[in-house]
Amino acid sequence: MPAATSSISDPAYLRARAMETLFERLEKLCEGAIAIDRGGRVVYVNEKYLAALGLDHASEAIGRSIEEVIPNSLMRKVAETGEPILLDIMELGGEQLVVTRMPIEDEDGTVIGAIGFVLYDHLESLKPLLARVAQLESDLRLARRQLSNARAARFTFADFVGTTPAIARAKEIASRAARQSVTVLLTGETGTGKEMLAQAIHNASSRADKPFVSVNVAAIPETLIESEFFGTAPGAYTGADRRGREGKFRIADGGTLFLDEIGEMPLQLQAKLLRVLQEREIEPLGSDKITRVDVRVIAATNVDLRKRVSDGAFRADLYYRLNVLSVDLPPLRQCLDDLPDICARLLDDISASGDYVKAKITPSALAALARYDWPGNVRELRNILERALILSDSGRLTGEDVARILPIGTEVRLAPAERPAGLVVPYAEAEAEFEKQTLEQALAASNGQITEAARMLRISRATFYKKLAKLGLAAGSAPV
Repeated sequence: MPAATSSISDPAYLRARAMETLFERLEKLCEGAIAIDRGGRVVYVNEKYLAALGLDHASEAIGRSIEEVIPNSLMRKVAETGEPILLDIMELGGEQLVVTRMPIEDEDGTVIGAIGFVLYDHLESLKPLLARVAQLESDLRLARRQLSNARAARFTFADFVGTTPAIARAKEIASRAARQSVTVLLTGETGTGKEMLAQAIHNASSRADKPFVSVNVAAIPETLIESEFFGTAPGAYTGADRRGREGKFRIADGGTLFLDEIGEMPLQLQAKLLRVLQEREIEPLGSDKITRVDVRVIAATNVDLRKRVSDGAFRADLYYRLNVLSVDLPPLRQCLDDLPDICARLLDDISASGDYVKAKITPSALAALARYDWPGNVRELRNILERALILSDSGRLTGEDVARILPIGTEVRLAPAERPAGLVVPYAEAEAEFEKQTLEQALAASNGQITEAARMLRISRATFYKKLAKLGLAAGSAPV
């Protein structure tokens, strides 16, 4: 066998050539290279690196300590430990360099030195990567905090979707509340997202790493509500836990206590809650010891508390203590412009919790949803979307899919002229009329500009023209 062929098949020869090739390629592609021996003395520096090191010739560095050439260098550590530093950011001469450092071994695997390469001498191109790494680190910290805290809040302001004035106003006031530790009162119909907003306030506040404890006041039996809130001393009454019990205020210490349906709180307990808000201290049931607590209270109600005050069912002083900052959450029927974004957010959430990977919603489905009054608001909308997805064969929701579920005959929103008394409009006819009105409104808002009208409706120009033709509408002589 010829010598050349023998050497090509020799594993040791191939390994040696691979190492040489790797070194040659790295040296050619990198912005600088330097090597040291086991004692930390420079044995090699390439021409590219000289300018960055402030040297004219490689001989000025050879034999010198690596720290004399590169202050605070970690090359010696690599040579001594044999552990590589695969990716690092090093400052040199006021510049930030992306570097890699690897040990050099002899044939026996003994570390005899180290070599370093400058991969990038400008970080601009790496900013997206560095930003992504920073975001991943932030997400990891949040995930760890949530895993270690079973009472962590998971929603943020980004989850509270909507840009209509009422929603924007609610988020703006809630954002202000997050910057302070004031008591907040959330008002709005059931299903408008009061707990979601409460969690968002908590997560945007300085208390984010502390517990978020949610309590539905109406769901607790009146006989147990005091112990639920303030806890019980050991053996406080017959049948009580001999170890005692911590109440919700104690569990939420340092964090946030969310009191949903606060309007259902018994009058007797209202007096005690007022004292906690004023004095920041609690007295467990059956105990004579006072415990200090640091809790921010966010209360929520779907009833008119002022009316309950006037009826004598709610203490006026507690109402004013709770209503330091009030946030009113609008019903869904007042935010129909946000319906596409809200549906998209809900579908993402539903998809994450089930097997609906291709869940989509069509314009005809959105049109059908927009004609309903939504007495249950966003909570009802989520229920409708999930039911429609379960019954759908494709995961692509159409107006017909939604029509099978919505009680169109009872709560569809039609103008009086469109709905004579006792008449239920056929769904197809109602949808066509709604679509026609939508196109006409878009054309009017865009002064006849088809491109702009299509953009407003988030459809293509071609689709817009097709709909005009189908509904017998003319584009007119307006410029396009």
